[in-house]
Amino acid sequence: MATAAPNQNLPLFYNAVEPVNVTQHGKMKVRKMLKMGQVAKTHAIPVTVDEFTLAQRHYPIVFSIGDKPIPIALMGLNEGVNVYLDSDGRPIDPSIYIPAYIRRYPFLLARVRPDSDELSLCFDPSADAVGNFKEGEALFEGEQPSQATKAILEFCEQFEAAGQRTAAFMEDLQKSNLLMDGEVAIQPEGYEQPFVYRGFRMVDEEKLRELRGDELRKMNQNGMLPLIYAHLFSLSEMRQVFGKQMEQGKAPEQVKQQPAPADA
Repeated sequence: MATAAPNQNLPLFYNAVEPVNVTQHGKMKVRKMLKMGQVAKTHAIPVTVDEFTLAQRHYPIVFSIGDKPIPIALMGLNEGVNVYLDSDGRPIDPSIYIPAYIRRYPFLLARVRPDSDELSLCFDPSADAVGNFKEGEALFEGEQPSQATKAILEFCEQFEAAGQRTAAFMEDLQKSNLLMDGEVAIQPEGYEQPFVYRGFRMVDEEKLRELRGDELRKMNQNGMLPLIYAHLFSLSEMRQVFGKQMEQGKAPEQVKQQPAPADA
């Protein structure tokens, strides 16, 4: 299921990072990505606290394990399984909410120079979204960024700000000592044994109920409490995701191999 937070030098999905600049990319265009196969094979997608209200209607929101947990939306319950996107990374249901992390790709804000805190707009050159294409929108108009580039930059800046709010939320959540190791048991119809999912963290509802009034009031005032409940409400979607895996023939091997009991 959910594993430790990504610890690579590059973020999830990114194979390389190249700063957008007029010298190299002045004549290039950005086009809609044709295929996002790596996304379609990813079951856990980072989400920000700004997305909890929308995302919790579609996905279980849990927290990764490790020293620095992050919120993640589960688009599948097993590694390599995504029940919401087709093999090209396109939504199977057009009405489904797509996390901003996916929509941001292949762009991001990154520190280009290790001696500077300045963030620059960058992209993954391996994504085949930026290049000398006939179709698409120009990155630059003369020496200046185009409206398309400005819109991309604004989206990335908003995502970065949401990421900072998410980091602050996670820091407060860990200080509150409310996180516990998660476990969900799902009983497929017609099978004797439930399938148990672990490898993620969740809020301990018992500890939440036992918080002092002043602590709850503080959480309510700083916006933590609604986010915690959005997370808890979203956990009911676990069974929906499992059901989709069964429907799509992506059930866990243990379930596939377990014979259904004969009718009495």
